[in-house]
Amino acid sequence: MSADLATLSDKVAAVSDIYAQRNSIDRTDDWFLLKLQEELGELTAEYLKLSGRARRKGADDLAVRSALADEAADVLAMLMLFAREHDIDLASALERKWFQYLPSVEA
Repeated sequence: MSADLATLSDKVAAVSDIYAQRNSIDRTDDWFLLKLQEELGELTAEYLKLSGRARRKGADDLAVRSALADEAADVLAMLMLFAREHDIDLASALERKWFQYLPSVEA
């Protein structure tokens, strides 16, 4: 990835602000979690299409893969917004929760 997590989060927040303003959305605390769940459902729907367990409605593999990537981006963006709203430092949480399992590098 070319941009760091904080920069991506700032850009996602700017887009979300525009979206909320244009659509008169009141982004309450639970809105972020509910939108994350909605986007995860849309990602799941595209995955089901790709795996042959849902109707494609005429979409070919390329279209479904493109939609799958778009929905994955939506899930990531909403997770970043949820974390931002609830003062969660995702980079620190990854370090603490995930990266502890990486082998130590001896200098």
